[in-house]
Amino acid sequence: MSRKPLIVGNWKMNNLLAETGALCKGIVDGLGHAGKAEAAVCPPFTALAAARAVIENSPLGLGAQDCHAAEKGAHTGDIAAAMLKDAGCRYVILGHSERRTDHNESDADVAAKVSTAWSAGLTAIVCVGETETERNTGETNDVVERQVSNSIPAGGADPDTLVVAYEPVWAIGTGRTPSVEDAAAVHRHIRAALRARFGDALADSVRILYGGSMKPDNASAFLADPDIDGGLIGGASLKAADFLAIVDAAGAD
Repeated sequence: MSRKPLIVGNWKMNNLLAETGALCKGIVDGLGHAGKAEAAVCPPFTALAAARAVIENSPLGLGAQDCHAAEKGAHTGDIAAAMLKDAGCRYVILGHSERRTDHNESDADVAAKVSTAWSAGLTAIVCVGETETERNTGETNDVVERQVSNSIPAGGADPDTLVVAYEPVWAIGTGRTPSVEDAAAVHRHIRAALRARFGDALADSVRILYGGSMKPDNASAFLADPDIDGGLIGGASLKAADFLAIVDAAGAD
């Protein structure tokens, strides 16, 4: 089944308002009209409005980096999924390893956030991936299968509202990457886990992205593999030329 490639920039805790506007303009100018690959950026909460002002009515999508599991209420410092939707977001990244580690988020916490994101009409980009220790002890498949099973709610999954991102924790921001063959093998295992949980139709349609030090010089090799449907890009998404090169690689024949 053909799945349209998706490239998402996770800006993490980077970029003030002026930088946001300049970076979004550079990306939008380089994208032109919608092509063979979709692209989106996920700025910090404070920069969402500035990003929206530049990218609205362009092919570039907007997303956020997290949301709270509750729809609203007494949660100082948190952001509700409906607020993100109201701010113009289509996507929200959930379960990133930095959230799982820095904020002790469990699979159950992630699943609760996914449910809320879906209720608000957002597409959840659910991150899974193993640590270096888990990789070295041969637990990679078990870890991602568990995270897929427990971080994605049983009801409500849909190819239009769910994206899975495989991010080996040991490769995020380190410059180290698995081989294309190793990454693709994990993607196949993730798809098998989705198939077992949700059936063929969803498993064949959901896009599975690779993240973890994807850059212009290695993107083509990863994105050429039919089991890799795009990328969740960290550092390389902070420069328009680098991000656009990855989008171009995703849309190449």
